[in-house]
Amino acid sequence: MTNRIFYTKPSITQLETDYATDAAATGWGAHCYDYINRFERDFKTYLGSDFAIATSSCTGAMHMGLSALGVGEGDEVILSDTNWVATVSPIVHLGAKPIFVDVLPDSWCIDPREVERNITPKTKAIIATHIYGNLCDMDALLDIGRRTGIPVIEDAAEAVGSVWNGRRAGSMGAFGTFSFHGTKTLTTGEGGMFVTSDAALYERVLTLSNHGRARGQTKQFWPDEIGFKYKMSNIQAAIGCAQLERIEELVARKREILAAYMVRLSALPGISMNPEYSGTINGAWMPTVVFHPSTGTSREMMQQAFETANIDARVFFYPLSSLSMFEDRPQNVNAWSIPGRAINLPSYHDMSEADIDRVAATLLDVAAGRIYHNSKALRQSG
Repeated sequence: MTNRIFYTKPSITQLETDYATDAAATGWGAHCYDYINRFERDFKTYLGSDFAIATSSCTGAMHMGLSALGVGEGDEVILSDTNWVATVSPIVHLGAKPIFVDVLPDSWCIDPREVERNITPKTKAIIATHIYGNLCDMDALLDIGRRTGIPVIEDAAEAVGSVWNGRRAGSMGAFGTFSFHGTKTLTTGEGGMFVTSDAALYERVLTLSNHGRARGQTKQFWPDEIGFKYKMSNIQAAIGCAQLERIEELVARKREILAAYMVRLSALPGISMNPEYSGTINGAWMPTVVFHPSTGTSREMMQQAFETANIDARVFFYPLSSLSMFEDRPQNVNAWSIPGRAINLPSYHDMSEADIDRVAATLLDVAAGRIYHNSKALRQSG
């Protein structure tokens, strides 16, 4: 039996173990925030943002950021239909209405034209999700934000290492959010980060993040308002500090794996993969293959082939509007069409060349079988 190829797993070295051990041994009392403060400082420096707040999840960072912007009952927030539910959950929790719009067919990121088309007097924010490490068209989205006064938020959960014309994903909008879940390029097991260069917004989120206790409040245990508790632990932050020291290596390996897949699948007609346009760098968190409809290759065919080959098959995100708690929006043609003919490919740090070969060969076999059956059907019908 061949070894199972997982779709992702973290790269943990002695450095992470040493830092976590130190945090567990010494990170208490007066030192309980040492690694958290260090992680926040080093991450904002890496990103090029002025402020950062470590959180228990990207979802928590998004929840606090939207709340700080005043998103609430009666408001609308525009986001792409291609998304994980974590992006829309905070909108719903705050009582606002999510407006799902279509994505571009090549980047699978939010379509700026659809954003503009769906703006109303109730629009309170626009969320740009950099899906799988692919980059949204930030020039177009930020221009919309400037012209309308609507803040553009970056959901960079999957985009650490991605760069748009010299600026890192997550550093360009009113605020950005990151995920450090165990599947991500940089991990703390669970965890996230809120980042911004808006000092007033930072102070607002800082207060919300500490149960509503303002930094300048002199009364002990005195909250000025109802806030949140989305804190990261010191031990998690210690792992994050070690991962951040290795970030260039971690991102480079992700990019190597994506490039390796592209080489192996280059002869396969009718597919597209994570794009990297001029002036950008794709952090390549999740290499993804999308088959053209004309190939007849389906998600289910790929899932079955991967299972037979003992390879994890991770599906492309279903459109949020297809979930039972929302109203269908099949007019978002790309968001509804792409998932049925796409698959995410394994891409963990220590994948071997043989592992990459096996994944690629499985896809090539699926495509070859489908092409064979299509041509046979055509001959019979002729």
